[in-house]
Amino acid sequence: MTPAAIDTTILAVLAPFAAAAIAPYATRLFKHNAAWALALVPAWIFFHFAGFVGPVAEGRTFVAAREWAPAYGINLSFYIDGLSTLFALLISGIGTFIILYAGGYLKGHPQQGRFFSFLFLFMGAMLGLVTGDNLITLFIFWELTSITSFLLIGFDHLRAASRRAALQALVVTGGGGLALLAGFLLIIQATGEIEMSQVLKSGDLLREHALYLPIFLLVLGGAFTKSAQFPFHFWLPNAMEAPTPVSAFLHSATMVKAGVYLLMRMHPVLGGTEAWTTVLPLFGGATLLVGTILAVRQTDLKLMLAYTTVASLGLLVMLTGTSHEKALEGAVLYLLAHSLFKGALFMVAGTIDHEAGTRDVTRLGGLRKAMPITFAAAALAGLSMSGLPPFIGFIAKEVLYYGTWGLPQGALVLTVVAVVGNALMLVIAAGVAVKPFFGPEVHTPKHAHEGPILLWAGPVVLSLTGLATALMTHATGDLLIGPMLSSLVGAPTAVELHLLPGYISAPLILSAITVALGIVLFLQLDRLRATVAAVLAAIGWGPDKGFDQAIAAIVRLSAAVTRIVQGGRMQTYMTLTFLITALAVLVPGYLADGWPALPPLPPLHFYEWAVLLIAVAGLGAVLVASTRLTAIVSLGIQGFAVAMIFMLFGAPDLSFTQFMVETLSVVILALVMTRLNLAPRDHRDAAARLFTGAIAIGVGGGLALTLMAVTQAPFDTRLSEFFSAYSRTIAHGRNIVNVIIVDFRGFDTLGEIAVVVLAGLCVLALIRIRTRPDRDVAKDVAASARRVGEAAEVH
Repeated sequence: MTPAAIDTTILAVLAPFAAAAIAPYATRLFKHNAAWALALVPAWIFFHFAGFVGPVAEGRTFVAAREWAPAYGINLSFYIDGLSTLFALLISGIGTFIILYAGGYLKGHPQQGRFFSFLFLFMGAMLGLVTGDNLITLFIFWELTSITSFLLIGFDHLRAASRRAALQALVVTGGGGLALLAGFLLIIQATGEIEMSQVLKSGDLLREHALYLPIFLLVLGGAFTKSAQFPFHFWLPNAMEAPTPVSAFLHSATMVKAGVYLLMRMHPVLGGTEAWTTVLPLFGGATLLVGTILAVRQTDLKLMLAYTTVASLGLLVMLTGTSHEKALEGAVLYLLAHSLFKGALFMVAGTIDHEAGTRDVTRLGGLRKAMPITFAAAALAGLSMSGLPPFIGFIAKEVLYYGTWGLPQGALVLTVVAVVGNALMLVIAAGVAVKPFFGPEVHTPKHAHEGPILLWAGPVVLSLTGLATALMTHATGDLLIGPMLSSLVGAPTAVELHLLPGYISAPLILSAITVALGIVLFLQLDRLRATVAAVLAAIGWGPDKGFDQAIAAIVRLSAAVTRIVQGGRMQTYMTLTFLITALAVLVPGYLADGWPALPPLPPLHFYEWAVLLIAVAGLGAVLVASTRLTAIVSLGIQGFAVAMIFMLFGAPDLSFTQFMVETLSVVILALVMTRLNLAPRDHRDAAARLFTGAIAIGVGGGLALTLMAVTQAPFDTRLSEFFSAYSRTIAHGRNIVNVIIVDFRGFDTLGEIAVVVLAGLCVLALIRIRTRPDRDVAKDVAASARRVGEAAEVH
């Protein structure tokens, strides 16, 4: 890529963040037309990435990178291949219509500008995630999707349900993100590479590495939580507390598919192993069935669609886990189809709610005359979701059946799971696209009517795109599906798609069985819904309730720990602080067997021996002191001994500073001790003294060993040479120590001064404490009562 192309690509990825900054101002400037202006940003991003479709289809890949934190090997780098290109097109293309839809859905909302800003932040995070090449950069965008989704889900923060759903999504996906970070760090250690494009060239290195299993499990932790795989599926339906534009974007092309993207991206280096082909199909198949069964129970249009999203993600994970080329092709096709029909159907559900006043399917009917455009979009998207021709959903279903039926192992089980899951999805598609529009007209909370163009433009375009991609099958396969499949397989792969099969085959028969089973179940939908609800009521407990119990347990544990370590006793605080310090300096040395060798005793002059004897005498005086005040004064002997050592070794400025610090410390401590109501002696028993003495020995001995280890290491002169060379030329000072303190470490010195000032203020506050006589308290109480009585008389 040319430098200009690199900058343009980086700008395209980061453009949503700039749009987020200007969105509130644009909303105030353009009023109700702000959505049209803001939608130009994702539209430009879409056309930019569309320019990569041709070159990527020819097998080319691109990297756009700029240095970010070079000292740590972290670059702002983006990798463009078939996988990232299709995801970027979905995010920006669907995002364009989501911005328009939000403009109509939240028209007149006082916080619409803030909502647009959050939406653009979310869009930018997803673009950075799917194109990120540097593993650390990718992780930053990964976690940014969790943070921005938290803001979007909790947008209506005055409602407790919104706050709970936002917190739940953040905890689950954020926790998985920490696991993913650990996995990335292990990948960097195992491969020696920090760029994803280079990791993908490592071949079987990761699969044969001793760290493969922990890497696999940690990556799965990030992917499963983000893409709501069982048993982490519960957060996704609860995220429906967000406004419908968020739901449509979240479920169609963005965050929930991030985990699927990660698994597809890592397939060339992690896929194909026994662990991969066992765990992913197992959990993906379970998620598919759990999602569709829970969807049947719902009557809220958004929840029905939300649970089918969970099921669809399970289907994608199951197919990706097979590592079978035809199944992977089915996964790629289904990902495209799902993004189109699910985005359209969510916007349809929001439009019905906006214009009819309810999303409850049992309270809807006969809307096709009042909302003809919305009905047409719902019908087209529902047919694609049902897997019927001539839509992209039908082609995807045929290919994935071909893949599962042709598996060398587990073909029958996975095929049955896929058939049952797809049949139940047909039931939900009919429930969303048929029930609200057919049958007798039902009185709704609002007079139902067709929404403005901002509300139906997205569903119409997305549903028609699902039809167009199927009608232009060969172009879809060559330009989109083939390059993406090549990224999954790790080698150039051609695909051959057909709208209709030319002969009767196993996938066609399985499709017919799916449709027949779906129609039968749809005709019994009410009875099926009641049965599922009864079974779930009998089971009772579930992961969603378990999350609340886990959070409550953490809160109780935190309270218990706080009561122990923050009980209000200074003695406890000091004991814990020094105990942890002792463990921190002693345990690593013990585990690493890194104790330093004892240095030989150097020849000392008599005056040097005298200084050491003074220090030892001061230590003895502290230990045998009869009162606390005597111990404090004796403690100053140690500091004076250190000051004398500085003086003997030619550091008079340090010696003077040490003398001043020790003198002030002793004076201040003595002053405070005389003002506080403390016992003159330490009355603890022998056991307590022995325990604290052991901690003191541990801290002192550990620090001594640490200092010996540091001094025995080879001395690095680079910093000394730097200060010697630049103290005069840069800081204009000849005293290197002073220059370091005042200039090179000026902020550190400022911080130290602030600490001293704060400590002085605390000492002053302690000194000024006085116990007021009871008679003064009585007078104050009497005066307060008198003032209250006077106020009462006035009123």
